[in-house]
Amino acid sequence: MKVAVDAMGGDFAPQSVIEGVLQARSEFTDLDFILYGDQAQIEPLIDDMTRLTIVHTTEKIASDDEPVRAIRRKKQASMVLAAQAVKDGQADALFSLGNTGALLAAGLFIIGRVKGIDRPGLMPTLPSINSDQGFNMLDVGANAEAKPEHLHQYGLMGNFYAKDVRGIENPRIALLNNGTEATKGDELHKATYQLLVDDPDLNFVGNVEANDLLKGVADVVVTDGFTGNATLKAIEGTATIVMSQVKHAIMDAGVKEKIGGLLLKGSVGGIREKFDTSIYGGAVLLGLKAPVIKAHGAADARTVYYTVKQIHVMLANQTVQKVIDYFSDQAAQKNSN
Repeated sequence: MKVAVDAMGGDFAPQSVIEGVLQARSEFTDLDFILYGDQAQIEPLIDDMTRLTIVHTTEKIASDDEPVRAIRRKKQASMVLAAQAVKDGQADALFSLGNTGALLAAGLFIIGRVKGIDRPGLMPTLPSINSDQGFNMLDVGANAEAKPEHLHQYGLMGNFYAKDVRGIENPRIALLNNGTEATKGDELHKATYQLLVDDPDLNFVGNVEANDLLKGVADVVVTDGFTGNATLKAIEGTATIVMSQVKHAIMDAGVKEKIGGLLLKGSVGGIREKFDTSIYGGAVLLGLKAPVIKAHGAADARTVYYTVKQIHVMLANQTVQKVIDYFSDQAAQKNSN
């Protein structure tokens, strides 16, 4: 199995990318890596080239590049070359810390979407307070607008991922809404609710409100990209601010508070670890013909390692192929009827 790595994407590339890849290479001996980027910057970071190949390019897509235009014009960019390798069968998965919009465009226009999937969705794994596994949410930004059929497809794809990658036997699928009642929401959410509740292949548990997400009430939460992105940023921002305020309340206070902080160090550390999303890997662009994974631009080597681990599980379990087969079977059934 081979992973195409955009080594130049991210705030600390290529160092953080290479460090994480080297750590993952030591553990996953059945993985090879093709590193796309500036050879002069990459080579000094590597002592042993075992199962590593460098494809040299100095062109890269910047964070402020317009995604579709960049993909079309920067043909030698590290992300574009990595995506092309997946399309040509030279690699089995694509991994990048770079421009999210450009990665989506590369996935759509170069690798291609699964037949039967109208719009791929971006899906991270987020923490929950009563589980070490967290929960998945999609879409969180690939598509600002959606139809009920798109959200239904997100539920189906998220279901496969939760089973294969996270090992949940019967994932609980929920719809993010402004109330838990079946009649809540606008026409999009009402129609989506009906599609999900009528699907015998899904363990649909109904609507879920945003204030309950971190309580672990569902394993996969379905939403449109606009709402999902806003919710994701609210969760990330709140977690960052709360932990920062706790730290300042202890360190900037008096002696008693600092002593109390030392006594609570273990508990506070446990909370920080609970909300450490790096252990879940990156966000998956579900609905494409191969695993395409996006990690945060500021990701460190630890996050890169866990993202490669995530890719390894997806490849080993053939998660994308199961999605392809499922939607192919659904199309065949419709045609036969």
